[in-house]
Amino acid sequence: MPLPIDPSSFATSGGEWSVGGVGSATDGGVPVDGAAGGSGGGFGQMLTDQISNLESLQTEGGQAARSIADGTATDPSSAVVAVERARLSMQLAAQLRTKGIEAFNDVFHTQV
Repeated sequence: MPLPIDPSSFATSGGEWSVGGVGSATDGGVPVDGAAGGSGGGFGQMLTDQISNLESLQTEGGQAARSIADGTATDPSSAVVAVERARLSMQLAAQLRTKGIEAFNDVFHTQV
C-alpha cells in the first residue's frame, strides 16, 4: 500500500506531489474502516512493507550520493532528487515514530 503522500511521484509528475485519497485500497487511497484491503496482512504487514520501502529508498539515496561524490553520476539532478527523497522519507518515518510513541504514552498514562 503506498503512502498517502508519495515522494517518488515528485520527480515523475513534473514537480507535483501525489496525495492519495481516502477510500478503498484499490484506488490508491487509505481504507477508512481499518481493513487492509482484503490482503489479510493488516497494520503489521503495511508497517513491514513501508519499512522495507524506506530501506530501499535509503539504499538508492546512498548509491546516488556515492555516484555524485565519485563523479560517475550520469544525471546529477536525478541523483540529488534520490538523495532528497531518502532524506524526506526518513524524516517522515521519524515523525511518525515520535507521534506513535507520544500517543502510546498518552494512553498509558490515562487514569481509569
